[in-house]
Amino acid sequence: MTILYLHGLESKLNPEKRAVLERFGTVVAPDLDYYSDPNVFISLMNTNEKNHYDVVMGSSMGGFMGYYIANTIKCPALLFNPALPHRPVNQEIPELNPLNASPQLTIALGGEDQIIKANDTLKWLSKNRIVDTDFQLFIHKEMGHQVPITIFEIDVTRFFDQYNSSK
Repeated sequence: MTILYLHGLESKLNPEKRAVLERFGTVVAPDLDYYSDPNVFISLMNTNEKNHYDVVMGSSMGGFMGYYIANTIKCPALLFNPALPHRPVNQEIPELNPLNASPQLTIALGGEDQIIKANDTLKWLSKNRIVDTDFQLFIHKEMGHQVPITIFEIDVTRFFDQYNSSK
C-alpha cells in the first residue's frame, strides 16, 4: 500500500502523523512549494507513474490537490479541511471527468476552522460533488484548521477500516 500525503500551504507532515500513516503502508510525502510552482498537480501525476499511489491524503491546500489527484487516478482519498471553496495560490488543475471519479472520498472538516470554513466547503461540495463517488463527511465541531493527532488517528483508522472492508 502506497499512501500519498500532501501537506498544506505552510506545513509539513509531522513525525507523529507520519507514524500513524506508516501503520497502514509506505508513505510518500513530497515537499511541495505551492507558491512558486503552479504545476504541482502535473509533478504529482508524474511521480504517480513511478510510485502508483493506492490512496491519497491531504490537509488544506494538500486536501485541495488530493481531491484532484484522487479523482484523476481513481483512488480513495481522505482529506482534512480541503481548500476546495477558495485557495490562496494559483495551481493548474484539470477539469475533472466524472468517469474518473474516486471510488471513496472522505472529508473531515473542522467546525471551528476560521481559515476554510466548514459551511463554505459544504456549499462547494453540494455544487461540485461527483455522483459516482462513495462519499463520507465528518465535521469535528471542536476542531479548527489544525488537525489534532487524536482526530487524525481516529479518522485515518476509520478510513483504512472502511477501505479494507470494501476490498
